[in-house]
Amino acid sequence: MRQVLSSCSASISELKKNPTALLAEAEGAPIAILNHNIPTAYLIPAETYEWLLEKLEDSELAQIVKERAGEKKYAIEVNLSEL
Repeated sequence: MRQVLSSCSASISELKKNPTALLAEAEGAPIAILNHNIPTAYLIPAETYEWLLEKLEDSELAQIVKERAGEKKYAIEVNLSEL
């Protein structure tokens, strides 16, 4: 059996009845959507999803910075006023 990674859960039937009420009740926390008591999806508010995407992008950019820091010896210095 798969672990439910949320303190809130609802059945697909409950989700169909009133998704807005579920989101309000969860107060921003993820909601595990269950089908026969097995999590099939997680419902999160748009704000939370956008925040997660920003964090993923920040993490990807940090990785690029780390990789490029090792290439500093190959860099060519320029003066911004010359550009």
